Amino acid sequence: MQPIIKLKDSYGRPVTSLRISITERCNLDCIYCHNEGSEGSPNEMTPEEVANIVKVGAEYGVRKVKFSGGEPLVREDFEEILKALPPLKDVSVTTNAIYLRDRAKSLKEAGLDRVNISLDSLDPECYGKITGRSPDLHRKVLEGIDAAVEAGLTPVKLNMVLLKGVNDDQIDDMLEFTRQYDGTVVLQLIQLMDFNDTSGFQVDAESIEKMLEEKANEVRVRKMHRRRKYIIDGAEVEMVRPVDNTEFCASCNRLRVTADGKLKPCLLTNENLVDTKGASIEELRELFKEAVQKRVPYNRRKD
Repeated sequence: MQPIIKLKDSYGRPVTSLRISITERCNLDCIYCHNEGSEGSPNEMTPEEVANIVKVGAEYGVRKVKFSGGEPLVREDFEEILKALPPLKDVSVTTNAIYLRDRAKSLKEAGLDRVNISLDSLDPECYGKITGRSPDLHRKVLEGIDAAVEAGLTPVKLNMVLLKGVNDDQIDDMLEFTRQYDGTVVLQLIQLMDFNDTSGFQVDAESIEKMLEEKANEVRVRKMHRRRKYIIDGAEVEMVRPVDNTEFCASCNRLRVTADGKLKPCLLTNENLVDTKGASIEELRELFKEAVQKRVPYNRRKD
């Protein structure tokens, strides 16, 4: 499908990616959860509404879609959503993987390309402390990782939110864990976003990056956000730093969609949402243009 026109915001940034929350429901209660910055309602979009948003986005040059939540796999119709999408370059999902073992194959068959899996610790007790749930669920996550690799939902990216005094001493263990998958599983260290008064858990991101660089056999720089990939004895790891990061904002190509169907130009504010509920395809085209023009050059979150 050729785009009608590639949408760019007032600062020259094209929108080529969508991140779509399909639910605010979740089966965990993580201490750092920011619910994608959303304050929306439980009025979830239907598969048709999700597909229409993606179809219009594709007309304007969107080639990548990432689904999120809440926990997207609490929706039993996620496969139906995937099957309704237009052809895209990359379709992924961020999941806690608790339900992934039994659905990895069907998700792949429905059109999912890869998964990001939230796993903040390899220690079940620490996992339980972070997630607010039974440590026994940890085993299900590990089984979900294995199922994703077996189904070809690769590369599997493990999202590890770093929490000072909780799991920031477990990076080496996580790197060692990924090595067993021979490059099909990579690690992403995530800088904590302070939405729920979690500043006490903030790590020194600069120190973490310095440590990774000192250990790395090779350092690669991604075009997107100028983010660095560190190769450490065969394991691949990135540090994701969305907070107070001018490069992150300067190269942002993503438009977000809340679970109740609002286009969200920036993660860190709810002041410029564009409601799509009930909109026709033609109306959606105009709403997309409106949302893109509301994008700001950098995050303006007030502390």
